[in-house]
Amino acid sequence: MESLRAEERVIGSTLQKQPDDLLFVVDTKGDDRVRNSLPRFSKDRLMSSKIISQRSAIPAVTSRATKPSKRKLTQVEKDRLLRIAKKPRRGPFNAIMDPTEFGGGSAPIDVTHAVQNSGTHDLWTPVAEVALADVLDVTRKPTIKRPATNHPRDVIDIPTVSIPHQGTSYNPLVHAHEELVMEAYQAEKRRQDEAGRLAKYRKRIEAAQQSFATAMDGMPLGMMVDKITEDSDKPPTTDDMVVPNKPPQRKTKQQRARILRQKSEKQALAEKALRKRLLHSINLAKCVKSEMEKTAQARDQARLARQLARRLKLRKGLAGKRVGKHKVPESRIDVQIGEDLSENLRTLKPEGNLFRDRFVNLQQRALIEPRVPVLSTKRKAKLILYEKHAYKRFE
Repeated sequence: MESLRAEERVIGSTLQKQPDDLLFVVDTKGDDRVRNSLPRFSKDRLMSSKIISQRSAIPAVTSRATKPSKRKLTQVEKDRLLRIAKKPRRGPFNAIMDPTEFGGGSAPIDVTHAVQNSGTHDLWTPVAEVALADVLDVTRKPTIKRPATNHPRDVIDIPTVSIPHQGTSYNPLVHAHEELVMEAYQAEKRRQDEAGRLAKYRKRIEAAQQSFATAMDGMPLGMMVDKITEDSDKPPTTDDMVVPNKPPQRKTKQQRARILRQKSEKQALAEKALRKRLLHSINLAKCVKSEMEKTAQARDQARLARQLARRLKLRKGLAGKRVGKHKVPESRIDVQIGEDLSENLRTLKPEGNLFRDRFVNLQQRALIEPRVPVLSTKRKAKLILYEKHAYKRFE
């Protein structure tokens, strides 16, 4: 096999597949002139020259691994190293540069490495932890794991500009106007109920503060004590007197043995009932397993139904829900009663606020966080007034 591969490398195919014309030569001339026709000694006739002159049918390797050449320092880097070493630097016309000029010191004035690589760092890319020795007490920063949950704004499906109700028209239909008035009534009723609940809670706090102020020393908060009136005419009653308990008598030997026997009988009956329940539960293992599977399946279905209901509810926006510290406001309903409705566009009164509606819509779509209006605080310190005695200043 090796010889056949060597023939393929040199000739291109094996000798068995070559034609006879290439392998054999018929000598039709005599040998008398062969010696005279032989060439003289030449290096080309050497075996080493023949080996070198042979050409293979397999193409040679064109690319070879070369050693990386050393990077040459640029002129800027050379100048920086000379400044650091505090050596004289040559400028134009082979003149020595002044080291006291701006940029001639060892401090770099170019763009820093952090500025050059700005914007390339990804916060969510996991960083390979460097193995540190156990001897060192190093606090490692926890790797930030990106949450797998979707943002609410990906689920919310409400228009950017909400379509107004038909009842807000200057000449609305009767049923549309009544429906809008009912919606405004329900919203106002919920607002008043919430205000009433907060007022009751505030009253309870004030009552607790008053009871704390009027509490007696040594008594718990909220406890009321009746005043004691001394009546010398009434005889003392025995209803409230505490009767001391009699000490238990010592049991005899027979009583202790009977109690011990009863206790052992109860324990034996309990063990027997437990074995009976275990044997019964073994027979009901298949039924229990099927019931557990049905319960787990029903629990999964209920969980999926809750998730679907939550997503359907979330599609309508975050109106009325608490997000963080504040509550997302609901859209204000602008409605007019039947007496205030205008008959034409000339007497139409502008209502509502486009900026407010747009701002509330952004909060409901989870594009901005809900906030409360920041009101200006009153001045706590009083202003000091100085009266100038103008009548004392005269010339």
